[in-house]
Amino acid sequence: MGLLPPITSFHFSVIFLDLQPNIEIGFQSVSGLSGTIETETIAEGGENRFKHQLPTGITFPNLVLKRSLQISSSVTAWCEDAIEKFIFKPIDLLVILHNEQHLPLYSWKVVHAIPVSWSVSDFNAENSELAIESLELKYQYYQSISANDVIPF
Repeated sequence: MGLLPPITSFHFSVIFLDLQPNIEIGFQSVSGLSGTIETETIAEGGENRFKHQLPTGITFPNLVLKRSLQISSSVTAWCEDAIEKFIFKPIDLLVILHNEQHLPLYSWKVVHAIPVSWSVSDFNAENSELAIESLELKYQYYQSISANDVIPF
């Protein structure tokens, strides 16, 4: 049995499950899929040499998605509702990492995401660069999903 090839991180898609249309895959980057276990330090009674670290909860950073600025987009409209109208609709989304045959390798379901920040890159007439929008989402948690359970699109 030979070694498996390394997994690359540049072939992925993002599906917003609760928006219509729910397939928006044109993101250039996704960050924030991580969790940190918080701990509490407890000193052992009568024994000053030992301190125990006990888990107390898990925190998740904001999910940051970047892509070229879209003129008409259900994701952008969802963010505008939150930021401009203070109307929040928590949604779930999938982040799917694909192999070279475009088949899912690994997937994460991000649960109850809401937009907390939207920004667009600086405009500069001296550079010929794409206008990039950044979406920052707060979410409750994520869970890994088997590649076999991912919705085909």
